[in-house]
Amino acid sequence: MATMGADPVFVDTNVLVNANIATAPFHAAALHELRSLQNSGVTLWISRQVIREYLATLSRPQTFSSPQPTTVLVTQVNYFLSHFAIAEEGPSVTSNLLVLLTSLPIGGRQVHDANIVATMQTHGIPRLLTRNVIDFTRFSGLIQVIPLVP
Repeated sequence: MATMGADPVFVDTNVLVNANIATAPFHAAALHELRSLQNSGVTLWISRQVIREYLATLSRPQTFSSPQPTTVLVTQVNYFLSHFAIAEEGPSVTSNLLVLLTSLPIGGRQVHDANIVATMQTHGIPRLLTRNVIDFTRFSGLIQVIPLVP
């Protein structure tokens, strides 16, 4: 179960994917955690990066679903835009990302995770809800990772 409290939470792409695809392996857990956080009054954040990753993931075949129709994806993204706070990227996020790149061992696909952390830092979001806990272990001194499943 997610840690409750007033601190805002950034929602990782994998949580949104699981919450929105009934055949996804952690569908029930993702819905439960998102609803629990919302009911606790926690502000839930995403970024444009998360939106792009969501679209890229669900517009191609997954082990748990076929590609989603574009009309469905557009409807879902419009829902996200109206129900989540959007952490915009800009010069401050890039500056934070560059600091992370020079202070931690990061490369390849890990840059995407580092960009999420840089975005969180820029917007003062201390907590991340994700299924990919291992991907964010290197940032444990900077953010609190809330595992989707224990």
